[in-house]
Amino acid sequence: MAGNGLPTLGRVKLIDLIPSEGLPSDSYKLSVSTLSQSLAQYSAAIIQLPASDGALLRSCLESSRLYFHQKPSYPSADIIHPDDFREWCKTSGYHLGLLPAEPNNEIEIPPAGLVDIFSLLGKACRDILDAIGFYLNLRSSPFSEILDNVPLRNREISSSVLSVFCHGRPSFQGAQHHNLTTQEDGELVMFSDHEHQVDRSLITLVKSDRAGLHVRDFHGHWVLVDGDLGPQEAIIYPGLALYQATAGYISPAMHRIDISNLQGTIYGRCSLAFKLMPKSMTSLNCSEMRAAGHGVEAQFQLPVSVDDFMQRSTDQLLNRNNFATFNFPTAQDGSVKPVMRKKRNNSSCKPLPPSKRLRLEAQRVLKERVQDIADKKGIKLRFCTLKECESHVHSLDSPCANIRMEIGWPPGVPFVHPHDLPNKAKIGFLETYEPGWSATNDME
Repeated sequence: MAGNGLPTLGRVKLIDLIPSEGLPSDSYKLSVSTLSQSLAQYSAAIIQLPASDGALLRSCLESSRLYFHQKPSYPSADIIHPDDFREWCKTSGYHLGLLPAEPNNEIEIPPAGLVDIFSLLGKACRDILDAIGFYLNLRSSPFSEILDNVPLRNREISSSVLSVFCHGRPSFQGAQHHNLTTQEDGELVMFSDHEHQVDRSLITLVKSDRAGLHVRDFHGHWVLVDGDLGPQEAIIYPGLALYQATAGYISPAMHRIDISNLQGTIYGRCSLAFKLMPKSMTSLNCSEMRAAGHGVEAQFQLPVSVDDFMQRSTDQLLNRNNFATFNFPTAQDGSVKPVMRKKRNNSSCKPLPPSKRLRLEAQRVLKERVQDIADKKGIKLRFCTLKECESHVHSLDSPCANIRMEIGWPPGVPFVHPHDLPNKAKIGFLETYEPGWSATNDME
């Protein structure tokens, strides 16, 4: 990431991300900028909820802690895991009221406040999603067609999921976890068996009663993201569905949970996680991105039905060779699992072709440099097509002349999305916004 990036995870007040009529306020633009930079660097951000919402979260977490504490053992293995994407439609929404418990059919009361929490976090995730759309210069509520109705219509079932879960509780720790250990910075760190997860949600919002959530940042390092959260704060991170819907512009978070600090606790680590999911019977496509002038690579050109999307492997969805080498560079701390080391070795034996490297570098500089300049000046980037802009670059009164001058666009380079520029023009674009780029990048 560029040197002008955020030094730590971005912190944003939810109330500042709620849109209003008319021109965006300075606080809204600043919050959207902080959110987008944090997602670009750390694949996560800290959201500060209103005081009343924070109190409800803490109350529900306390209720969840007691709920798990009174359970005698880990539930039976035939319960569907909430992250099992093959059974995604069976875990939608939440269960209310009195639930039968195995094995003696006693009545079991779920944690308190789930209905209110579901509504609260769902609204928060939608506001965050709209803020991301604003950052990408998309129209208002660009993802409404793939989201559930608000409120749900008669007999509709929510696609989104509210999960309550517990890691490392002593009474079932051995049954729940086949623990994996790794050496990091001289310390033995232990992670749950679901390591290196990538959610299939649009947005995930999670609040825990103990720190331990690690997310892999832009440089490939694992960062503890919930180590200094206040009582009203929660973590949000994007998932694979948003990655698909934005043509790869918003990278999904790769995350894992450290359970090595739970020794001596009787409650374990309790968490609430809301996953804003796309609804079934719809498709993930990049029409909104095209309408905003963004380049769309071949792997995102065709719409993907949500049902089909949920059945595909993570490697298929990420186009793994491209994703692992650009969005998630290999970590330098030796903490990567062997499968990732193998992927790193393969990529080093087969480097990306120059045209592909140029395209990825151009996308990076657009996000890190050009978009930042445009945001500060309140400019919306609406690119021309290559054909129509061939004459624009030689005219002072062309439709894009003022924008090119305001953001310092390189002279003679058409004002089109860098993804669509010829290779020679891409190099000129990169040299303009990162002087000396060619000297540090051998394109032979």
